[in-house]
Amino acid sequence: MNIVIVGGGFAGVNLALDLAKSKKFDVTLVDKNNYNFFPPLIYQVATAFLEPSSISYPFRKLFLGKENLHFRLGELQRVVPGENKIILHNGELTYDFLVFATGAETNFFGMENVQRNATPMKTLEDAISMRNKLLMQMEQATLSTDPAEIKKLLTVVIAGGGPTGVEISGMFAEMRNGILRKEYPELAGKGSEIYLVDGSEALLSPMSKASQEDTYEALRKLGVKIRLNTHVSDFVDDKVYFSEGEPIEAKTLIWAAGVTGRVFEGIPAEAYGRGRRLLVDAYNKVNSTYNIYAIGDCCLQTTDEHFPNGHPQVAQVAIQQGKNLARNFGLIAEHQPLHGFKYHDKGSMAIIGRAKAVVDLPSPKVHFKGVIAWLAWLFIHLISLINHRNRMKTLYNWMVAYFTKDQPLRMIIKPSVAQEKVESV
Repeated sequence: MNIVIVGGGFAGVNLALDLAKSKKFDVTLVDKNNYNFFPPLIYQVATAFLEPSSISYPFRKLFLGKENLHFRLGELQRVVPGENKIILHNGELTYDFLVFATGAETNFFGMENVQRNATPMKTLEDAISMRNKLLMQMEQATLSTDPAEIKKLLTVVIAGGGPTGVEISGMFAEMRNGILRKEYPELAGKGSEIYLVDGSEALLSPMSKASQEDTYEALRKLGVKIRLNTHVSDFVDDKVYFSEGEPIEAKTLIWAAGVTGRVFEGIPAEAYGRGRRLLVDAYNKVNSTYNIYAIGDCCLQTTDEHFPNGHPQVAQVAIQQGKNLARNFGLIAEHQPLHGFKYHDKGSMAIIGRAKAVVDLPSPKVHFKGVIAWLAWLFIHLISLINHRNRMKTLYNWMVAYFTKDQPLRMIIKPSVAQEKVESV
């Protein structure tokens, strides 16, 4: 049975590794990158608390020794369902079963200036670009003699009050209050501001009210300025405009405000639902197809009685769907009845800062915060990394950061102009 998986995130990797245990399957994973990475810790790369290799690992190294599991570097261009093949930018592949595990991409809600000028937080490239930009702006601020320009260079607006927005706001606040005051003494008192903006009535809206209130108060004490019930409407000429209130002058807008699915040429229009997510049945088969499946953030499944509006776009859903689909492919091979997917919610958590976090457990309903929640967050994220190497490197970096209140990874490393020209050809 020839199975092609497009996308090597949580869903795709877990599906591929489980299928590789059986010689009944010949599996090819396709991804536009040659590595898997851990999105929940992207912001720590962006703020120079982790190096990229701490949260990423090459697919070919990961698949070493698994004879029936192959990797193909390529970007999907279209699907030809009638011929059971996909067209990549560098060739084509045939399949018996095709699985989309492509995750989601940043949603700018049609705002062209925001898409052009803001910094998204979805990929390792985004994180490295943001790190370089922020460090360059710090250096520029030390050279400027214009107070208004210095303030714009030092002001950061973060759009999106979910876990990513909250975590990066807390990280920036602690860096401003500690590391940067020591390393950039000439910028002390020059007006550095951190704004966190969200369109809902509370931060971390899917979490409990206690978590929302604890998070709001903790960020406020760190000096983060929070604007709720407010949407970003534009970002142009170093000004962030809002649906309500005065604009903010800032060089940096970090966009963590929403995601959307991708539309794939060759997949019928009726197969897409809300947020351009692929509509699937209880077994993750895409509507209007017979051998095409979708798992993780790119799919919308409404057959789970506890999640009639679809599952949250979080890592645990992707992991569990990948494993359930692997099991079902085994049952298909044996001509046995399939198991419908049911999501087991293991809880939600967000880190706010050093020894500050919030955790909600669903059964029984429990909320806790502070050091215990922070340690739980560290543990869960460590064990979720893809291998022991990543776990050890990340743990070491966290220990250095905790005991020294610092991390010596703030280097500006970017491709040369010549290299950028080569990559653009």
